Amino acid sequence: MLKIIKAGIAEYTVNKSRFVAMAEYCADERAVGACLRKLASQHQSAHHLAYAFRLKTEQGIVQRFSDAGEPSGTAGKPILQFLEGRDLINVCVGVIRYYGGINLGTGGLARAYGGTGRLAIEDATVVPYVEMKQLQFKLDYKELDYFTRELAKIDGLLLDKAFGDGVTVLVSLPESSIDAVLKRFG
Repeated sequence: MLKIIKAGIAEYTVNKSRFVAMAEYCADERAVGACLRKLASQHQSAHHLAYAFRLKTEQGIVQRFSDAGEPSGTAGKPILQFLEGRDLINVCVGVIRYYGGINLGTGGLARAYGGTGRLAIEDATVVPYVEMKQLQFKLDYKELDYFTRELAKIDGLLLDKAFGDGVTVLVSLPESSIDAVLKRFG
């Protein structure tokens, strides 16, 4: 699986219709809504906003699309098919259409929406998706610097720390590194 770490933007014009796409990382459906509202507010005079998203949740992968008033299966579905084909996760792609007065037909619409979405993904920075888990550790003060350095080596994140008779840290770790970290610090 892959995920986006830097959003991508693309523009494409066919038969006087202008398509503008944005691909962005979204952790949940609330973030998807915010992404789509932002795109819609930037393009208030556009005729259509088709989108597709894929999210990894505890219940599995959630994916949805909208054709935004275009003929069924010609806008959101081609975008979603590209996301599935690239195995992208936690991503939303929105494609705005400014109608140019010439009908594109169902095949033309599918190619335009899907192609513009693909261009936005290609403009984005994409990296492998790593499953992360949150854990809490209680450390001695003298261990904190060493723990922080080791955490950085495995691309873990220090989310919170509380000081008392020791240091309690909340971290996000790659799932594949949990056993090794627990052996050393658990």
